[in-house]
Amino acid sequence: MYRSLEDCVNDLERHGHLIRVKEEVDPYLEMAAIHMKVYEAGGPSLLFENVKGTKFRAVSNLFGTMERSKFMFRDTLESAQSVINLRGNPMQALKNPFKHVKTAFSALHALPWKTEGQRPVMAQEINISDLPMIKHWPMDGGAFITLPQVYSEDPEHPGIMNSNLGMYRIQLDGNDYELDHEVGLHYQIHRGIGVHQHKATLQGKPLKVSIFVGGPPAHTIAAIMPLPEGLSEMTFNGLLSGRRFRYSYVDGYCISNDADFVITGEIYPEGTKPEGPFGDHLGYYSLVHPFPVMKVHKVYARQNAIWPFTVVGRPPQEDTSFGELIHEITGDAIGQEIPGLKEVHAVDAAGVHPLLFAIGSERYTPYQQTKQPAELLTLANRVLGTGQLSLAKYLFITAEEDQKLSTHNIEHFVTYILERMDLHRDIHFHTNTTIDTLDYSGSGLNQGSKVVFAAYGDQKRTLCTEVPSTLRQLRGYDSAKLVMPGIVALQGPTFTDYENEQNEMNTLGQELANRGGLEGCPMIILCDDASFLSEDIKNFLWVTFTRSNPSHDIYGVNSGYRFKHWGCDQMIIDARTKPHQAPPLVADPAVEKSIERLFVKGGSLAQVKI
Repeated sequence: MYRSLEDCVNDLERHGHLIRVKEEVDPYLEMAAIHMKVYEAGGPSLLFENVKGTKFRAVSNLFGTMERSKFMFRDTLESAQSVINLRGNPMQALKNPFKHVKTAFSALHALPWKTEGQRPVMAQEINISDLPMIKHWPMDGGAFITLPQVYSEDPEHPGIMNSNLGMYRIQLDGNDYELDHEVGLHYQIHRGIGVHQHKATLQGKPLKVSIFVGGPPAHTIAAIMPLPEGLSEMTFNGLLSGRRFRYSYVDGYCISNDADFVITGEIYPEGTKPEGPFGDHLGYYSLVHPFPVMKVHKVYARQNAIWPFTVVGRPPQEDTSFGELIHEITGDAIGQEIPGLKEVHAVDAAGVHPLLFAIGSERYTPYQQTKQPAELLTLANRVLGTGQLSLAKYLFITAEEDQKLSTHNIEHFVTYILERMDLHRDIHFHTNTTIDTLDYSGSGLNQGSKVVFAAYGDQKRTLCTEVPSTLRQLRGYDSAKLVMPGIVALQGPTFTDYENEQNEMNTLGQELANRGGLEGCPMIILCDDASFLSEDIKNFLWVTFTRSNPSHDIYGVNSGYRFKHWGCDQMIIDARTKPHQAPPLVADPAVEKSIERLFVKGGSLAQVKI
């Protein structure tokens, strides 16, 4: 049970999970580069004791491994899991009340506690410019908070039990922001805080917002948990930390008394400012767009406060571990929310949101002579309409016929789907719809398409295990490489525009149809660099599903429509880089060179094996 972030840091150090970085480090790119190198090596948490330009220390990689995450919550993880499970299935408590007494007590003990006494976080009042102004990637628009807990209350029903605690990135400086007086908040209107802002706007009032940074690590997890309906983030906060969330109100703002820092301010009904760019979790920059501005009221910090941060970029990163921990806590909650859905996996290597794998039940057609997806399509619609899952562009879904099948065994799962798909029947598009705001493969901001690849029944084809001769010696297309059984990467000319692409793909499809010999190759990926894409499964997933918009970039050999349904013999996914897409994240070579000093003999991180 941690009372503060410093308690956690000291505990991790005592048990060999943390190293202190004593050298002066620059928050401009250096700290992020150090963090990523240590994370990639599976290394420990890092406490930066000498951050250039600030008196405050900073900590990163707290959640860098599942082992360390479980260690931090070793006393509370089980009770948190039990409460989440009961929220999804309260009948368990009625059937066996004595078994769940401890769980009920844990939930009661987790209720937020309003205190008017000690407020450690208000030990000093500071400015935004006093904080560690960490810039992560060379093209970032400024310094960002990457682990904020953004708190707001429902203007119609104020109070902590009608609040929202979310993790929305915060830009501290740069662009048109007035330093120390304004910060940018990146969130969508449908998110919790966006609903609160909309209600405040209807009332003609500014929305009061508090940004908590630090505190016990459970507070960070609470801000990103997909909680069951009716379970408050503030209650879960106390449940996972094993200590009631302590808060008070100052100047009308909620203050987390256990946080390391609190920034208070107001979002006004009118006006936005440009926010970004920001190196994001898909592995590209999210570009500059107008987002709400918070007018800063006051900034507080506790004595010896510690600034927690993480770095996002092309997966895997520390947020990968967040996802694993959330899955550990929530267990089969998604199956309770969508009956018939047995398993769903947001594929981290593809940037999480673009690609989903799922296994569901298929009870509609098991005794028909020809098995085909039916219930699976109903489940697919539920999946693509549920919470964060609705951001997906690609959904591969099949039934639970093979007990050994797992969505986490990526090659086996994709192989199983491709062996069974009828490409004239089992490809289902959703066009002109929404996608992740951070995904620039679509036709505009938050505009794109989705596709469902469904499979059920007996194996229909044997997948190729080498590049078919048909894909060799194609004029203008070279370096054909096998990615995995049934999938070949084909290197093509530079993409110019969609009008030209359609003509190009139609010509390519016709030539491949004339050549034949592709029966075992249902998926061809057109790309800029076939060697890179085929180098490993992670490259294939990242390039293919972050650089394509299904409605615009999926073509086919012998393709056509039957009763308005599109199908083909083999599909071609154009995953080349498009001019409108955001640039990929590339580290600064000079910074990479400068941080080597920490990893050589005598450096604080010499023991980290990189």
